[in-house]
Amino acid sequence: MPRPKCCRQVCGVPDKNYFKPRGIPISNLEEVVLNLDEYEAIRLADYEQLYQEKAAARMNISRQTFGRIIEAAHKKIADVLMNGKALKIEGGKVSFDETKPCGHGKGRRAKRDTQSRVCNAK
Repeated sequence: MPRPKCCRQVCGVPDKNYFKPRGIPISNLEEVVLNLDEYEAIRLADYEQLYQEKAAARMNISRQTFGRIIEAAHKKIADVLMNGKALKIEGGKVSFDETKPCGHGKGRRAKRDTQSRVCNAK
């Protein structure tokens, strides 16, 4: 039996959560789902340019887990760009840190929606 997933702490949900190639109807596109923890890993590592160890601490996970998450996120984003797919950001087992600002000022505070499974933060 595999070990249960650790709850990943994220800053919030993005204001824009769907991206698609221009000029192609949504009905003709394949969709790739980027989980909120993968989005947060991209935000911390690529946008805020944090080292993996510090980014992992902000998400309340190990550095190795962060490495796996960021690798999966990069692969999904590359698939979207190379193959002209739509990207949807939603879901995942996450908790929201509502006490800290997101740092970039463009995300909105997390609202507990039905698309995300909210777990109890420690």
